[in-house]
Amino acid sequence: MTARRIASQGENNMSTPAESSPSLHAAAPGGWRGLLADWGGDRQAFRVSWGKAMMWIFLLSDTFIFSCFLIGYMSVRMATVVPWPNPSEVFALEIAGQSVPLILIAIMTFVLITSSGTMAMAVNFAYRRDRRRTAALMLATAVLGASFVGMQAFEWTKLIHEGVRPWGNPMGAAQFGSAFFMITGFHGLHVSCGVIYLLVVATRVLKGRYEATGNYQIVEIAGLYWHFVDLVWVFIFAFFYLW
Repeated sequence: MTARRIASQGENNMSTPAESSPSLHAAAPGGWRGLLADWGGDRQAFRVSWGKAMMWIFLLSDTFIFSCFLIGYMSVRMATVVPWPNPSEVFALEIAGQSVPLILIAIMTFVLITSSGTMAMAVNFAYRRDRRRTAALMLATAVLGASFVGMQAFEWTKLIHEGVRPWGNPMGAAQFGSAFFMITGFHGLHVSCGVIYLLVVATRVLKGRYEATGNYQIVEIAGLYWHFVDLVWVFIFAFFYLW
């Protein structure tokens, strides 16, 4: 009996410090386990939901892409020795026998800015859990976005009919066509994807998919994307049509 007590005391004395010290045992989640716990805890890592955080990361990467495109456009335009086409002439429309400069571009800009307003109202009604008005405003935003893409397609058709190509331009510098089609086309692709995205989310909102949980944050996430698309257009408008 005495030998067993001595053996058990020896085993207790040989226990590790982490087992004998409660403070050290409480600090065990440090290192890799602590890092994984933080990132797995959603709000502990970003203090926002994963959906919103990932959308911000995507928009940040997209900002870099559009910045590279616009900086490249500025570099090409300032470096070329061939006269650059005059936007007031290139993007003019004949209305009642008169050439009206930038009229189509002004309408496109107004439509896209208006869609940003309807999207903001949709987010507001989403947090009020008014799914019908939310869905209606999102559908209105999608219609405005589709109208913008349609007018952009008309603009492209007009320029192609006038001989503008990515590899050439009868109105001046050959780089104009490649820069214009690449940057406006990339933006138009974003608007088209945004229209599809809005239609999907609006349909789900209308069917009451988010009604049970009351979590309408997906509408705000869609709004972040749409406002980003609108903001990028402001820079494209300034660089291509006003410069």
